[in-house]
Amino acid sequence: MDNKKTKPQENKVVKREVQVGGVRLKNPILAASGTFGFGAELAPHYDLSLLGGICTTGITLESRRGNPPPRIAETSGGMLNSVGLQNPGVSAFVTDILPEMLNYGCAIIANVAGNSTDDYVEMTRILNATEVTALELNLSCPNVSAGGMSIGTEPELVREVVVACRKQTDKPLWVKLTPNVTSISAVAKAAEEAGADALVLINTLLGIAVDLNSERPLLRNNTGGLSGPAIKPIALRMVYEVYRAVKLPLVGLGGISSAVDALEFMLCGASAVQVGTASLVNPELIFSLPEEMAEIAQAAGHDSLARYTGKLRPW
Repeated sequence: MDNKKTKPQENKVVKREVQVGGVRLKNPILAASGTFGFGAELAPHYDLSLLGGICTTGITLESRRGNPPPRIAETSGGMLNSVGLQNPGVSAFVTDILPEMLNYGCAIIANVAGNSTDDYVEMTRILNATEVTALELNLSCPNVSAGGMSIGTEPELVREVVVACRKQTDKPLWVKLTPNVTSISAVAKAAEEAGADALVLINTLLGIAVDLNSERPLLRNNTGGLSGPAIKPIALRMVYEVYRAVKLPLVGLGGISSAVDALEFMLCGASAVQVGTASLVNPELIFSLPEEMAEIAQAAGHDSLARYTGKLRPW
């Protein structure tokens, strides 16, 4: 009988830092655009430096009141929203909001929305002179009548916008993709060829909810963007597909509500993830995810969260 005492396994310190192209994040967790505002409401109650970063709500050239209510509807496994990019405009963002955000101790990703190529170009030019970490070109919002998804569904239009914005800035350009397309890989490749530094996917899926009593849609805009756990399998598939189609780093989102969800997105190819709808359900969740992800990695014998990226083993 072997009486040798086995040396207890030492606990590994799990590194949480990840790279999204040239952007270094202290951990892979980002607050998704449109679900976290500009952080001001939560800053008095939570330590925002625990996050890898914050993606601002969509910013446009001029202020927008957004769509008329009702513009939020609960659905099975998620929610529909048709907020319509309500925001104070880029000038107010730069002057009144960004200075405070730069004190949060995490990356600040400015989500840029527009109605035309000229809008995106001018926004990029203005934000290039600021200290935002990166620009997230929102070519995928389904809740506006011009721009957004109407651009993001056409590879040539995506190419046009990204090429034009690339000329205006050396800051990292992230392109947020819509799932409402026949081939998300075709759009991803167009963004890559045009000079994008990273891709963000997926935005919400276009949907509708109806009220039987009134025989009307629940949303005043009729349709809205579906988010939440219901879309997670679709989002995972698209991240998996795009990871194999391009060489750019990916930021994954769509239905993430746990540390396991986040790591699954990384396995499928994401270098970092964004959390949105789940934060509306439980504002504390997003702040606990980095630690919970590290605990899972440690239990599996891994020494970093970054090692999960692209490690899915298909049959």
